[in-house]
Amino acid sequence: MARYGKFSGVKNYFAIIGKKSAGLDEKVGYYGEKLVLKAQQLGLNTCWAALTFSKKNCKPFIQKGEKLVCVIAVGYGATQGVQHKNRDISEMYNSDETVPEWFMRGMRAAMLAPTAVNQQKFMFSYKNGLVGASATGGFYSKIDLGIVKYHFEVGAGRENFKWES
Repeated sequence: MARYGKFSGVKNYFAIIGKKSAGLDEKVGYYGEKLVLKAQQLGLNTCWAALTFSKKNCKPFIQKGEKLVCVIAVGYGATQGVQHKNRDISEMYNSDETVPEWFMRGMRAAMLAPTAVNQQKFMFSYKNGLVGASATGGFYSKIDLGIVKYHFEVGAGRENFKWES
């Protein structure tokens, strides 16, 4: 676990809590990643944590019908982290037609997204101008899906496409 989340001295974090619902994990990933990228822009380091933290300090903030999904550690890290290995981009999407350049920009941005233990368990698709994204299994893959969808939107430009229903 040391490669994926060795923390010490963490004093600040975002507790990611939401109303229990079917799409909660994906929403947590999407909106949590907005917080992560904003913190990084402000010069802070961040790290998603789902297992490697104590839930006791968060309990007073959880209301009835809500769930603590994970936390995001935030502060000044001892290092800036390390680049994760990427799968080949051609393995991460499928399409029967030539994809536009904005789609490839979105894919490159999605490939930079953090995922649980660097699994990159997601798949994108492009068909008739619509973009699809799905989790392909693995630990916290629904949270990861929200994270990579946000990265895709930032890279592709939200104005260039619509998500598949």
